[in-house]
Amino acid sequence: MSNSKKGLAGMILALAWPTMMEQVMQTAVQYVDTAMVGTLGTDAVAAVGATSTVGWLIHSTVSAFGVGFLALIAQACGARNKATAKHAAAQAAFVVLVLGIISTVIPVALSRWVPVWMQVDPHIQDVSATYFMILYLPMLPRTASAIFGTALRAAGDTKTPMKVGIIVNLLNVVLNFLLIYPTRTITVAGISFTMVGAGLGVIGAAVASAIAYVWGGIHISLVLWCHPLISPRGASIKPDPAILKPCWKITFPNMMQQLGSCLGFVTFAAMINSLGGVSTAAHTIANTVESAFYIPAYGMQTAAATLTGNAYGARDHKQMRSLAAMFIPIEETLMILSGAALFLSAPALVSLFSESEEVIRLGSAVLRMVAVSEPFYGFSIIVEGMHLGVGRTRTPFLYNVLGMWCIRIVGTFLFTQVMDFGLVAAWGCMIAHNILVFVLYLIAFIRGSWNPLNSAYV
Repeated sequence: MSNSKKGLAGMILALAWPTMMEQVMQTAVQYVDTAMVGTLGTDAVAAVGATSTVGWLIHSTVSAFGVGFLALIAQACGARNKATAKHAAAQAAFVVLVLGIISTVIPVALSRWVPVWMQVDPHIQDVSATYFMILYLPMLPRTASAIFGTALRAAGDTKTPMKVGIIVNLLNVVLNFLLIYPTRTITVAGISFTMVGAGLGVIGAAVASAIAYVWGGIHISLVLWCHPLISPRGASIKPDPAILKPCWKITFPNMMQQLGSCLGFVTFAAMINSLGGVSTAAHTIANTVESAFYIPAYGMQTAAATLTGNAYGARDHKQMRSLAAMFIPIEETLMILSGAALFLSAPALVSLFSESEEVIRLGSAVLRMVAVSEPFYGFSIIVEGMHLGVGRTRTPFLYNVLGMWCIRIVGTFLFTQVMDFGLVAAWGCMIAHNILVFVLYLIAFIRGSWNPLNSAYV
């Protein structure tokens, strides 16, 4: 490998590994959360997991704005335009205030009805509604974490969001331990002692997460304020069309993609919830397990979006071509390895969260199915990241919404609601969706249409 390629590979890994580590911690805590709640029984797992896809819908809107600012700030940094990067960060602060308030008021107001719409079993609807409401009360700091974290990554600082995320997740685990369980006697190395606990069960898990989110939002806001390159200090947060219009042009298709996908996830989850508690629990646990094995994909996607945005801002044709040639082999190697690991470890991992043989069998079956498709998904994630870095969000919107609604939702409806084939068939439709998106991205990559510096598409 030439020195230039080694340098580029080093740059990719330097940006990707903190994001991967942050996601490792988030996933580890999600594992711990699910395992802790899982000790309360299948109903507790179902109560927590049944409304999770509605949460994805809320978070997707916030993330879409993050993508808009990622493209603007990454391109400004690539062009060494510090003033524009700083001004974009100030406008991000304005968006955080407005979006954070809106995304708090609406979910809290609708929290009572969300479990009903999601077809949650009536006997757990009340606890599910309370869990959902508490989790989305701190949406202002959660919005700050999402958008400011993306702004920092766009400026090449992936370590700070990682550090903040690690502390947030550790705080969540400690508070879970104190709030979920009642006061009890614990024995460690033959020594028994009384551990104080609030005994709040599922509600304790929500309170723990809410407190951790508040701390994370405040901390990352202070970090952005003091950042040497993109601190908004001295810049006006008054709405500026010069920044917000191009941001919205990038954000809107991505928001439609996220909304379309997440509405699909909500519909998908509602159909699975209608299959009963075992299917809901197996689906929730499988989603939790699966998330750990997508860490390489999303860590590399962040690096792809940032570096592609930098190269586009600098109008560096050679770097754009080199990035594409470097990212995909690295990503595919990682995803083949993670898919193989998931296939082999599926039963053991599902058994961490449930003692039910039915749940373990069903969860393991769907995880082994999806493990085979991971390399295809990894390719799509990288090419999507390159699209996002240059601000081309319309193509990902079309591809993902087409796959979600024409393949996953229609297929799941036919197989689960009409033909009564169950969870395995539903996950088969999900995999078919991923394969379709892979084929579409492969065509876009071969044609070079992702690259605005390609003369054929300028």
